[in-house]
Order: sequence, then C-alpha cells, then structure tokens
Amino acid sequence: MFGLPKGSLEESTIALFGKAGWKITKSSRSYKPSIDDPELDGRFVRAQEISRYVEQGFFDCGLTGYDWIIENGSDVVEVCDLIYSKATALKSRWVLCVKEDSPVKTVKDLEGKRIATELVNVTKKYLADNGVNAQVEFSWGATEVKVPDLVDAIADITETGSSLRANNLRIVDTMLYTNTKLIANKAAWENPEKRAKIENIAMLLRSALDAASKVGLKLNLPKANLSKIISSLPALRKPTVSPLSDPAWVAVETIVEEKTVREIVPTLKANGAEGIVEYPLNKIIA
Repeated sequence: MFGLPKGSLEESTIALFGKAGWKITKSSRSYKPSIDDPELDGRFVRAQEISRYVEQGFFDCGLTGYDWIIENGSDVVEVCDLIYSKATALKSRWVLCVKEDSPVKTVKDLEGKRIATELVNVTKKYLADNGVNAQVEFSWGATEVKVPDLVDAIADITETGSSLRANNLRIVDTMLYTNTKLIANKAAWENPEKRAKIENIAMLLRSALDAASKVGLKLNLPKANLSKIISSLPALRKPTVSPLSDPAWVAVETIVEEKTVREIVPTLKANGAEGIVEYPLNKIIA
C-alpha cells in the first residue's frame, strides 16, 4: 500500500513513476489510483499526512517531504531522497519572511511578534533554539498575504523565491531545507518481500531522476581523430567505442548532461564526426 502526495506534487509524481516504468491513472475526483502492477495499491492524500499514515501502518511506504516527517515527529524508515518538485530539481526551504519595509532584520527581532505558518512545530522549535518567544499560529493557506495586516511575519516554503518577491516579502532566515523522500513503515521494512519491493521502487525512481537531466549521444567518427576527443568526451564511465565495417571509422556512444551538448557538438563536427544523434533517456541505473 503506497501513499502518494495529493496536490502540488501529484502530476510530477505520476510523471516520475511513468518514467520509472509504472503507469498511474486516476479520475479527477478519485483518491484511489489505478496502478499497472498487481503488487501495488495506493491512495492520494495530502503530503502533510502521509508520514503519519506510514508510521501507523495504513501505508507500507509513501512519498512525502522531509519537512512533514519532522513536523509530525514520525518514526519511519527514510529509504531514499528523491529531489523533485512541481517546478525544479532543487531542494526547497522553509524561510521566515517579513514585508520588505519591515524593521525586522534578524530572528531575534521577532521577539513577542505573531507568525503564521503551516509548519507550526518546526517553527516553534526553531524560535526556541534561537531563544525567541513569539506567537505561532497555523495558517490554512495564502500565508504570504497575511503580512503585515494580520501577522508580523510568516514561515513559508520556497523553491526559487519568485513568489515571495512577487508579494514584496523579504527572507529573514532559513529554518529548514527539505525535499521529497521515500519512506517506509518499520514493520513493512522488516518484511523481506515488502522490503525488496520498496527497494526496487526506490532504485527505479532514483534512476528516472538521474536520467532527467541527461541524454544519450551517438556518432560516427574517423578512427584517426578518436584520441583527440575521447579524453574530453563526458560519460558515466568511459564512452563506448565500436568498430564499423569501414576500419577507418568507429561508432561512439556516451551519456552526457543535456546542457553540455551545445558545447560538445561543434568540437565533434570539427573533428569529422558524422551522424550525430541525441536521444532522451528514461532511466540510468548505475
């Protein structure tokens, strides 16, 4: 039984599973997806709740943020990190924010102030660790619009900071870095059959993420020019070099970062490369 995040991560999670080899389908109003694997069942629930349901055993495993594991104090097995989101492949962070013109400059300046956030327990602990007494209230959403009329500051999550800047907010401090994690129930993890399945899912999800920024590159090259480019051609280990029917030529195949292709291709062409093909990857399993 798998806990899948409902909300902002929903579509990117379905896409990730698709690249990893599982097709997940659901209707717009259903919380119970169809998964093309008879060994998997699942539910879409809010990421904020998944770690609790995994700990309690309703889910054998699930995907949720490190922030919600900490917020709920959940006693679960953290199987692996899966750094992906709806917008970027970067870790997100929970930050304390005030209006741009606020006199608050450091966390110490929040003494006696009111702070709104969805991450109440983590915020309270962060303030206590910094010796600050402030009132922390739960926010149901649209937290960024509450300053300065309703509260003095907010604790909110950001990936790029663009939403905060758009709302004329200034970051005072970072409380916590977070990313999606695959977690497991402790009893399920001790079950050999379930653990093997969870570990296989982890391997394939990680391999799909590893492939997201990379592409395959294949080309034909004059053998005489091979030494000129082979040492500088990126690869997971070493490029694959195969002979062609013409002994003066070789076929070269490698995996590279997609963003480097624009720099590599001119060098390849200058060294006589032909038939250069770039192709997408679904998974890279090391």
